[in-house]
Amino acid sequence: MSFMRRRIAAFGPLTPTPILALRDSEVPTGIKDQDVPPPASTIAPFATSLNSVDQPGNLLFKDILWWTLGIMALIILCIRLLEIGWTKLRRVSAMSASADRQGYWKTSQWSWMPTLKKHLIYAPLWKKRHNREIKLSSAVSVGTLPSRLHSFVLGIYLISNLAYMLNEDWFQENRYSLAAEIRGRSGMLSLVNMVPLIIMAGRNNPLIGLLKVSFDTYNLLHRWMGRMVVIEAVIHTIAWAYVEVAAEGYDSMNFKLIHDSFLASGFVGTIALVILLCLSLSPIRHAFYETFLSFHIILALIVFAMTWVHCATAQIPGGLPQLTWIVAIFMIWVADRLARMFRLAYTNWSKRGGLTEAALEPLSGEATRVTMHLPRFVDVQPGTHAYVRFMGINPWETHPFSIAWVKHSPALDKATLGEKEDEAQLKRGTTSVSFIIGAHTGFTRKLYNKALSAGNPSIRIRAAMEGPYAGHHSLDSYGHAVLFAGSTGITHQISYLKPLIEGFDEGTIATRRVTLVWIIRDTESLEWVRPWMDEILRLPGRREILQIRLFVTRPKNTKEIHSASSSIQMFPGRPNILTLIRKEVEEQVGAMCVTVCGPGGLADDVRHAVREVQNGSSVVDFVEESFTW
Repeated sequence: MSFMRRRIAAFGPLTPTPILALRDSEVPTGIKDQDVPPPASTIAPFATSLNSVDQPGNLLFKDILWWTLGIMALIILCIRLLEIGWTKLRRVSAMSASADRQGYWKTSQWSWMPTLKKHLIYAPLWKKRHNREIKLSSAVSVGTLPSRLHSFVLGIYLISNLAYMLNEDWFQENRYSLAAEIRGRSGMLSLVNMVPLIIMAGRNNPLIGLLKVSFDTYNLLHRWMGRMVVIEAVIHTIAWAYVEVAAEGYDSMNFKLIHDSFLASGFVGTIALVILLCLSLSPIRHAFYETFLSFHIILALIVFAMTWVHCATAQIPGGLPQLTWIVAIFMIWVADRLARMFRLAYTNWSKRGGLTEAALEPLSGEATRVTMHLPRFVDVQPGTHAYVRFMGINPWETHPFSIAWVKHSPALDKATLGEKEDEAQLKRGTTSVSFIIGAHTGFTRKLYNKALSAGNPSIRIRAAMEGPYAGHHSLDSYGHAVLFAGSTGITHQISYLKPLIEGFDEGTIATRRVTLVWIIRDTESLEWVRPWMDEILRLPGRREILQIRLFVTRPKNTKEIHSASSSIQMFPGRPNILTLIRKEVEEQVGAMCVTVCGPGGLADDVRHAVREVQNGSSVVDFVEESFTW
């Protein structure tokens, strides 16, 4: 027998054992000779639960992200505390000093600070443009560019999220295990980012007052965090769908998305986020802001609810670990809404004064002077704004406007009649706040038409005010203040004039020179603030501290351009901002602060000029008041 035959004979008879025969009998006819695909159970587990999810890594990156944001906030808080202490010291030491004895505070105590201001803190992202809108046409705006400092903060945030997402085992052979890892990481990060996202969105965000950072900056961070949340949620959904389709097919995936509450809630939440992102694109947001805001709130509630269900119905005892986070997110959102409701009710109702009423007065130049008579005393600081709503004019909408003027009326009774007003009487009395609202489109146009249609000098309607907000930029410690205003931006700047002049006269502030520069289209705009300006010009000490420069860009008659005195001057055309600021720096008294409120182009020009005068010796600070959406 040959060698080959002996080897074959060694195997014995080629008949199946009883067990193999039983297995063979269970295979359906027609499949025995075909290639059988690997069982679905080897793929399906990667689409569910925490299988192959790097949960320790996810929790680690969660802690790192939150700690990063927390440390950044702590650094800003420390800087703000140092600033507050420094400004208090400057005010106390300079408020009794004459203008020529504030030279110490005029010079920067840190040689590197002007350079830092010029190239980082006050610098736009690129060249000069920052707050001037980028427009594709007269009706389509794509928003504004962040500043260089904002871009630095956003860069840290976005790059860190990208690094956490890319920290995966990309070289593992099982691509479904990799997809599960990506699913876990993206879902975790999406929910982790929702916490600061909601904090940044609140008007009553405690960080605004604590860090002295404007709501406008938080709104910028909110938009970018929202985009990151949506992108990570979409990646989370795609990573799950990739494994599910490979395991069960499209029909099974579609069936589960409809009938499985865990998967259906996650999918609906992702769809709501994508719609929210599309509606928040700048051209749509700017063109239909009122509609966007309503849908924004509704879609946010849907996202909260669906995320809650998604975390609670997971096939894990107690739900997903992120369940407590979404509960915290929802509670933060509810707390902000309750704070707004309480603030609205407290400000606009009192047992003695009843409800708030607003007097609407149409003005030339298509503007409305709104005076809200609040039923109680409200402490309103200079540079604040408030959200207002009116009965009969889209009462479900609130819009922010700068508070131009404040008047407190003391409570008078028989016991105090004829006595001098004191603080206790004022706090038992009422407060009136006034706004100048230019008529553009939508709400502001309806408001102007309502005031115009009455036919009387003014009409009174029910209204409500939510606020005041902001007001954390005090000018009391500066020896020199330069205020730029464009059109209705005067409302923000004029709120500083009376307190500064009164403080100067009483010797309680450091300010010794105030220059107001107001750019208007024609002289009709002067009527907007005439009653308040008349009161300001009669204040004791006004001539020693206040200089007013009026620039009329389109005068109807050259005879209208005349200067009332050396302290109130009027000029035709647009001002040369850089020349004006350089002149003020040459005559600078102590530390200087330049503020601006007006169109984006004006704000960018003033920002550019302030950066140009950062020459390494003088203290010239810059504050911009703006509402960007």
